[in-house]
This record gives sequence, C-alpha cells and structure tokens, in this order.
Amino acid sequence: MENKPTEAKKFVLNYGVLLGILSVILGVVMYVTDAHLDPSIIYTVISSLILIVVITYGIKAFKQENGGFLNLTEALKVGIGIAVIGGLISAIFSYVLMTFIEPDFMAQTMEVTRNKMLETNPNMTEDQVEEAMEMGASFSSPWVLMAFSLIGSLFFGLIISLIAGLVMKKENPYNG
Repeated sequence: MENKPTEAKKFVLNYGVLLGILSVILGVVMYVTDAHLDPSIIYTVISSLILIVVITYGIKAFKQENGGFLNLTEALKVGIGIAVIGGLISAIFSYVLMTFIEPDFMAQTMEVTRNKMLETNPNMTEDQVEEAMEMGASFSSPWVLMAFSLIGSLFFGLIISLIAGLVMKKENPYNG
C-alpha cells in the first residue's frame, strides 16, 4: 500500500490564519492599551514568540501527518506559507487601523518619533530634526508599511522555517 503525500496547503491555511488572528489580537491589545504608537520591547518579544511557535507547530503538525517524515523543502514551504498568510492578515489589520480606525495614526507616530529623537539627541538642530522627519514621512504611508510588514514576515518566516526544518528533518527512506 502506497502512502499518499501530505498536502501542505491545509497546514499553511490553518496555521497561517491562526498566526494572523493572534497577530490581530496582539494589535488590538496594543491599541486598547495605547501602546500602538510607541510599543515597548515586550510587544516585540510576544510578537516574535507567536511567530516562532505558530510556524514551528505548523511544521511539526505537517510532519506528524506525513508519517513522521519531513524534508527541508517541505518545512520551508509550510513555514513560509504560514508566514505569508499570517503577514497578509496582519497587514490588512494594520491598514484598517491606520486608514479607518485611527486615521491620524501616522501623524501621531511621527510626533512620538520627533519627541524621542529630541530626547535622545538634545543637540540636534531644528533643521536636522525636520530633515529626519521628512525622510521618515516618505516611508510612512499605509501601503509602504504594509509592504515592509510582509517583507519582514517573509524574512523571519524563512529563518524560523529553516531552523525548524533542520531540527525536525527526517527523510523518508522509501522515497526514491
């Protein structure tokens, strides 16, 4: 009896949606607690842990359903797929937040950035501050932020998938 190969799509969708939902929940918590403009390191740590755990468990679940076998290509496919789906959901939430829920989000963020810049660099001239703010403003449209969010999700998804795949790798000796 020949084993039918396990489809990655089911795991990518299920765990990708889970990652997206958890990311949105974290985003809502940050918004409600007013930490969305200047998040502390704890939110970065929590976000990173969510990404690592969901991708790793998605790859592990795929491996279990695949008879305990996993090659690096499968791990990368599942992990990056999860990161893409989760990243898309998170990016859509960010767009909705910046465009509809909190339309002056970028102006508020730029003001927080300006204040931090002056606090950490009290010797900066007004011209230097304005130049830095103009440069930052060019990268602050919702679409640019969504693109950077997706690129970051892909990059970290690749790294996590690569590490998890190398750790969990077990080649099927019957695949010739």
